[in-house]
Amino acid sequence: MPTPDLVTAELTLTGRIATASNATFLGSIGDVAVVYKPLAGESPLWDFPDGTLAHREVAAYLVSQVLGWDIVPRTWLRDGPLGEGMVQLWQEPDPAQSAVDLVATDQVPERGWKRVLEGRDENGCMVALVHEDTPALRRMAVFDVIVNNADRKGDHILAMTDGHRHGVDHGLTFHRDHKLRTVLWGWLGDALTAEERAGIDRVREGLHGQLGHNLADLLSAEEIASLAARCARLRLAGRFPAPSGEMSAVPWPLF
Repeated sequence: MPTPDLVTAELTLTGRIATASNATFLGSIGDVAVVYKPLAGESPLWDFPDGTLAHREVAAYLVSQVLGWDIVPRTWLRDGPLGEGMVQLWQEPDPAQSAVDLVATDQVPERGWKRVLEGRDENGCMVALVHEDTPALRRMAVFDVIVNNADRKGDHILAMTDGHRHGVDHGLTFHRDHKLRTVLWGWLGDALTAEERAGIDRVREGLHGQLGHNLADLLSAEEIASLAARCARLRLAGRFPAPSGEMSAVPWPLF
């Protein structure tokens, strides 16, 4: 059976994700399950222009595509039952896997995991925020630096059955000012791999061509210039950056 036209075929709402800070709905286009975030349901923010979060989600997908790492599921703008909004292909994560976790400080695995920070839980016990040490998650951390992701929570990382990791919820991205807040700080100071450097180069080149043309419909010229500058700085440094500025380096809540 052919896939319905994802832009013009009827979008039917099937549920709502009540935990989301902006109006977020589950839906279907024919037999294709999707997430739908209407522009009209976006909550105003003091530091991001109103009515732009859906555009930033699509911009994040376009950058992900040029990187070639399939981080962001297919995302596009279209009309829906509540007006124009962002639509993204639904991804069903593996409930038996978790790329980010909180564990007792004395139970952090010696291999395969990175320790990000430590603190006390609601019972006063010492716990550590950890994330897996995998190429897929490293690539997501590089992506977050490039797009200036201000909200990489643990629950925004979908652990797929085959080991792939998808990133979702990219409305708080591409700000012209430094806004990086993420739980993926485990590679701080580590050198970028050849694959990671090549991905950054693809984005830098793309900004002078089709990627730059497509982003012009979604972001301001200043935001695109800041994106190019971040790519250049990261490529020149050749390693994962450290937190900077006075704001928190991790989002809250963490998940």
